[in-house]
Amino acid sequence: MRNRLASICLVASALFFSPMQAQAQGQKKAAPAAAADKAGKGDKKAAEEKPQEIDLDEGAPAEEGPVTAGQMTEEAAQAKRLFDAERWSEAALILKRVVDGDTGDDEGNKQIAQYHLAIALYRLQFYQASYAIFSQVADKTNHLKFNETLLWLSKLATQLPEPADIIERVGKYKTEQVARFNNPQQRDLYWQLNYMLGRYKYRNRNYEEAISLFDKVDSKSPYYVQSQFFSGISYVQLRKSVPAVKAFQRIIQALDEGVEGVEEEGRMRDLAFLSMARTYYSASVRLDDNNIPTIDSTKLSAAVKYWNRVDVASEYWLDALFEQSWAYFMAGMYPQALGNIHTIESPYFPNSFYPEADILKAVIRFTICNYEDATTVVARMKKKYEPIKKELETILNRFKGEESEEKFYQFLKDVRAGKANLAPTVRPIVTNALSDRQLLRNIEYVRVLDEEEGRFKKAPASFRNSPVGADVTDALDFARNLAVRNAGTLAKDRYQRYLDELNEHLRDSSKILIDITAAERNKLDQQVVSGQLSKEESQVYGVVKPDEEHVLWPFNGEYWRDELGFYRQVIVSRCSK
Repeated sequence: MRNRLASICLVASALFFSPMQAQAQGQKKAAPAAAADKAGKGDKKAAEEKPQEIDLDEGAPAEEGPVTAGQMTEEAAQAKRLFDAERWSEAALILKRVVDGDTGDDEGNKQIAQYHLAIALYRLQFYQASYAIFSQVADKTNHLKFNETLLWLSKLATQLPEPADIIERVGKYKTEQVARFNNPQQRDLYWQLNYMLGRYKYRNRNYEEAISLFDKVDSKSPYYVQSQFFSGISYVQLRKSVPAVKAFQRIIQALDEGVEGVEEEGRMRDLAFLSMARTYYSASVRLDDNNIPTIDSTKLSAAVKYWNRVDVASEYWLDALFEQSWAYFMAGMYPQALGNIHTIESPYFPNSFYPEADILKAVIRFTICNYEDATTVVARMKKKYEPIKKELETILNRFKGEESEEKFYQFLKDVRAGKANLAPTVRPIVTNALSDRQLLRNIEYVRVLDEEEGRFKKAPASFRNSPVGADVTDALDFARNLAVRNAGTLAKDRYQRYLDELNEHLRDSSKILIDITAAERNKLDQQVVSGQLSKEESQVYGVVKPDEEHVLWPFNGEYWRDELGFYRQVIVSRCSK
C-alpha cells in the first residue's frame, strides 16, 4: 500500500583559510614521524574536519559495528537498582542522564540505559514517549537491545491505535528474529508478530511474503481472522481468486467455531461475505480482444449468493445490494437490478449516497431501447447532483493553503459532532465521506494522545520539569501534530475521492446522452425500413409469478421495511428482435 520514502539532505560548508593557516597545515603535513606523538591531537582534529564521502547509491552511511558495555558508573548502577525495584519515576530521571552522556558511561551502557528508560516510561503509562525511544532502538540493528525491543513493540501495539504505525517499526525485523518467540511460553506473541510483519509486507506490496507470514498465525490467535482477511486480499491483488475465496471462507468457519478475541464478529463475517462476492464477480467477467465482456454464469451466481448473505442490519448491506445490482444487470436480470435500486432509494436510508444508481438505471433503459426514459433518468440525475457537486467544491475550496490539514481535521471533528455549517443537501454526503473507519482510528489516536498528556500533567513537578519530562512533552507534541495532519490529509483525500467519483458519474451521464442520440438516429433509420415495432413484438421483463411461499404485492408509493430487498420492476423492451 504505502511505500516509505527516504530523503537525504546534504549540507555543504566551505572552509576558508588565511595564508598563514594554509602554511601551518602544510607544515603539519610535512612533520616527521618522530614528531607524531606531539602532533597527535592536531592530526585527530584534521581527520575529523576532513570531508567524508557519502555513498549516494546507498542513501546513508554504513551501519556502525556492534558496541560493548563495560563497567558502568556508580550513577548508572544506582539507576539500575531503582529500575529493578520498579521505582520507575526515580529510575527514569537518572537513566536519562546516562543516555545523555552526563554520567560518563560508555556507549554500550548508554544503549542499555536507553532501553530501560523506554520500559520505565511504558510502566508509567507514557506509551507514546516509550514508543518514541523504542523506535530509535528499532532503527539501529546494531543496538544491544535491538532484539529485545521487538517484544515491547508488540506490547505497545495493544496500547496505541494503529495510526501510531508500530507496524512500520516491526517491519525492521526479519522472520528469523520473529521465530525466536516460537515456543510454548510465547506462542501468542509469535502469532501477533507474524500478523504485524505480514501487514508491513502487505502495505509494501510484497504479497507473497505477506501471505507466508499470515499463514503462520494459528486459528487459536485473536489475530487469526484478521490474518485470513489480509491473506485473502493479498491473493486478490495477485489475481488468484480460488485461494482468496478459501481465505475468506476460513474466516466464516472460524467465527462459526467460536474463535475468541475477535472484535465485531458480525462485521468481520459480513466483510468476508462481501469480499467473496466481489472476488467471484471480478472472476466472472472477462474481456476479449475487442473489449467485449464474456460472463461466467456460475461465478456470477456465486457472487449473488454471497451478496445475499450480508446481514440486512449490516453497515455493508446497501453496498452489497447495489453491487449485486450490477451483477443482475450483467446477467440480463433487469427487474432485480432495478428492484435493488428501488430499495436503496427508499426513505429508510435518507443518508445513502449512490449517484451511480442513476447511471445503472439509465444504462438498463438504454439497453432495452427505452431511450426516452433513459434521457429522463439522466436529466433528473444532473438536476439533482450538479448543484451538490458545486456545493461540495465550494466547501473544499475553503481548505487551501498553509495548515489546510489542521483546518480540515477540525472540520472533520465538527462534522462528526454535528456542528459543521453544511447545507441539508450535502450534510449526509459529507458525513458519509468522513465516516471511514480508518479516519475514526486517527481521531481515536489523537484522543489517546490527549489522554496521555492528561496523565503527564498529573505527574510530580520534579518529573514534569526534568529533562525526561521534556522528552515526554516533545514526544506527545510531535505525535499529536503528526496525527492531526495525517487525519486531516486522510479526511481531505476521502472527501476529494467522493467529489471525483461524483464528477465521473456526471461525465458518464453525458456520455449516455450521446449514445442515446446515436441510437435514436439508428432506430429511426430501421423504422423507415421495417416499420414500427408492434406491441406483440415487445419483450416484457419482470413478470412475477408468486408461489406458495410468496405473495405479490404491487407497490403503491408506500414502503414497508419487510419488503426491502424484494422489489422487482416490470419493464418492457422496445428493441427490435
